[in-house]
Amino acid sequence: MATTLPVPDTSTDVSPRRISRKSTGADAVFVQSIRVVGATVLVITGGVGIFLGWQAWPTLQHYGISFFTETTWQPEADILGIRAVLTGTICVALVAMSIAFPLALVTALYISEYAPSFLRSTLVSMVDLMAAVPSIIWGLWGYFLIMPHASELAVWLDRNFGWVPFFDVENADPNAPVVDISRYSFSMFCAGIAVAMMVLPMSCAVMRQVFSQTPPGEKEAALALGATKWGMIRAVVLPFGRGGIIGGTMLGLGRALGETIAVLLILSPSFEAKWRVLEIGGNTVSALIAGRFGDASKSQLSALLAAGFVLFIITLIVNTVAAVIVNRSRSGAGTDA
Repeated sequence: MATTLPVPDTSTDVSPRRISRKSTGADAVFVQSIRVVGATVLVITGGVGIFLGWQAWPTLQHYGISFFTETTWQPEADILGIRAVLTGTICVALVAMSIAFPLALVTALYISEYAPSFLRSTLVSMVDLMAAVPSIIWGLWGYFLIMPHASELAVWLDRNFGWVPFFDVENADPNAPVVDISRYSFSMFCAGIAVAMMVLPMSCAVMRQVFSQTPPGEKEAALALGATKWGMIRAVVLPFGRGGIIGGTMLGLGRALGETIAVLLILSPSFEAKWRVLEIGGNTVSALIAGRFGDASKSQLSALLAAGFVLFIITLIVNTVAAVIVNRSRSGAGTDA
């Protein structure tokens, strides 16, 4: 006996169910909590900027543009300027990043591409542990262990590359029978080495995270076409992680610009706007604030806060640009055929 199928009732209006993107329950609590945390961070950052700007306004109003062009820091003579410390800040950061960038890149590539799987997690933990070492420990390490060897390296650089103004040292003869090593100690070069070890973990972590997200299919395809291991890295991994490389480097640069204690321990303070990183002397904005804050008068305190406000703006710009580059970097952007 044949079975008849029921005829669907088409008299009722059947419309698609509206999909709501509104979070409910635990998801709504999580979303609201994240919004509150994010808004709090923005409020705190904005509050710091407003406070520094408000405190710096009397100094900026009193000295005007000379505050940025004057090299001397003599509060008792009413002569204040941050040109020298801004130059020193940039020099120390450049030295640090010229050392940290290749080390971070090579370390990230080794961990993500060459290290055995059983060793990878240990290496990641060791690199991340470097970020937990206090600044004063890095400063002492640079002062007692690195500075003697860095001074000898500075003599060699001056002897062989002294024709470059960046490596020139005034009033010093690197070819003398007995070299005055004191002219090469307590320099921005020595301070930059210590700062490089402090920014390396941050840059390496960003690069390694981006390298690890490279699509395995693209890597296997490059190897299947006959590419060597390095050829695959150069053609697939590095183009894929270009945004992470740039972003990690700029995040490390933001950290290097504001490093304080290690620079204060190593660098001999002087107020001279110079780009000769191998010779003794120099100063940075953060070291100036840390060294003069305790005994500063009211007017000098305003000047220190004005210097801090300038450093805050520079660091904020660097980190913002780095965050934009990292967020906008597309996976495999340079690997498309």
